Formats: sequence, C-alpha cells, structure tokens
Amino acid sequence: MSTIIYAQNYSLMELMAAAIAREFRDQETAFVGVGPPLIAAMVAKLTDAPNLTIAVEGGTIGSSPRRLLTCIADTTICERAYSCGTMWRNFGDQQRGFYDVGVIGGAQIDKYGNVNATALGDYNRPSVRVAGSGGANDIGSSVGRYSVMMRQEKRRFVERVDYLTVPGYLDGGDARIKAGLPGGGPHGVITTMGIFRFDEESGEMYLDKCHPGITPEKVKENVGWDLKMAPSIGTTEPPTQEQVEIMRVLDPYGLYLGSGREGMGDVEKGFDFYMEVLDKSYDAMTELFRQKGL
Repeated sequence: MSTIIYAQNYSLMELMAAAIAREFRDQETAFVGVGPPLIAAMVAKLTDAPNLTIAVEGGTIGSSPRRLLTCIADTTICERAYSCGTMWRNFGDQQRGFYDVGVIGGAQIDKYGNVNATALGDYNRPSVRVAGSGGANDIGSSVGRYSVMMRQEKRRFVERVDYLTVPGYLDGGDARIKAGLPGGGPHGVITTMGIFRFDEESGEMYLDKCHPGITPEKVKENVGWDLKMAPSIGTTEPPTQEQVEIMRVLDPYGLYLGSGREGMGDVEKGFDFYMEVLDKSYDAMTELFRQKGL
C-alpha cells in the first residue's frame, strides 16, 4: 500500500475541493456544475474514482476536456465525451434516479439542509436577488445524495431559509419522504471552516470536522441556531500532494481555487486572458491525462 503524502502548502479552496473530491465514489454517476465542484469531481476521477462518470447541465456525459471549463455548454465540455446530448435529457435522466451524487452551492442554508439560492429577505422585495436555482433544485430533489459548498457566515447559516430553492430535509424527520422527493437528500456541507453531516433520524445538521486551525467554538459563532456537535469533532484531512498538483493543472490561473478571476476584470483584457488560459491548460492537461491513462 502506497504512503499518502499530504501537501504542505495549499489554499483554503484547495482544502475544500479535496474534501468535496472525497465525497465521490468509484463507479458512480455524478451531476455537477462548472467551477470548484467540477474540479473536485475531476480530481476524484484522476485519483480514487477512475470510473466516475461526470455529467453537466449542458447535456454532456463523461467528457475528459483538455481545457479549463468556464461554462456548462461551451464546446470544450464535449471533448472526448461518452455522449453530447441535450439539457432536458440529462435532467430527465436525473429525475428518473440515474445519478448517484451531486454538488451545489447557495446563499443560505438552514439546520435541515434546505438551501436558498434565490432571494434574501421578502421574495417580492428582496434585499438581495441571488442567481436562482439553475440545476440546483433538480440535484437536491432527485440525486441519490448531494453535498453543499458554502462560505461559513452566521448570516448564511440561518434557523430557516428566506426562500426554499433546494429541499434538504424540509422540517426534519421523514418530511422529505412524505413530500415524495425521490432523492436521498444532503449528505454533507463543506464550508470555509469545517464539514457538517446530518443526523439520520432528525435530519438536523451537526458539525463533524473542523478545518486545521479552526475550533468548534469559532464554527458555532458563525451559525444562526444552536448547532449540534458530533461526539468527537475531527480535523479535516489535508489535500494530498497529488490532489493539489492535479488542481493546479486543471485550474492553472486559480480562476476557481484562487484569485485568478481578477485577470478577467475588463472585457478587452478578459478575452486575451481567457485565450491564454485555454492555451496554457491544453498541454498540461494532455500530459496529465496521458499519465493517468485517459
């Protein structure tokens, strides 16, 4: 058995992406969005889950692109795919229970894992109008299990979400089953401070692990309800050196796992920078896939 070599230098986003990567299992089908979730899924496929099949909203299944993906439907996502179909087909298959795992994000989450990605405050007169569901409701309603990536802030971790975009365990207990939702519900929440799981009977969220250097007390200060704790709070496993190296090939300018989006600031510079990213990532990804036999 090979020795695991953990990375000594990594960013918080790389730690979170590694934690998400561990949520995927070999032989599964995954429905993920572009950005950190897709990078995490690719890290899983290139390490511990080589037979993971990845699908995205645009209709593509099983692609192995050699350029950084910047949206769900650009031509890059079709490269070396099993299938390049339609959005409605992928979502239809998801509703039929063909996807095992998914990853979403949101603006708010509550104690039962319900997610708000629509509006903060009164829906008709919101203080902030958020991006909306996209495919998040479909993932939360239909996949076998899903994880949520969130920034840890008290204003985001609330007793009850202002708007229910994605159903978690609703009011707890068997409420999700009574509602007729086919998917299994949230499996974990990975934040900038730790990892949360859900009680199997009550459906309530609890703190399972803290990231290195973060205390349970600090996490609790950033939650808007009386947060429950695991009997023994663990520490999030750091990313391995291999995982970090793969992430930096997949996202060479840190567009998703760093501060590289600053280079996309003005339109003129942004297009040149975008083309530079595509050119740089192609050779590096080609070599990475060659090494992994893909």
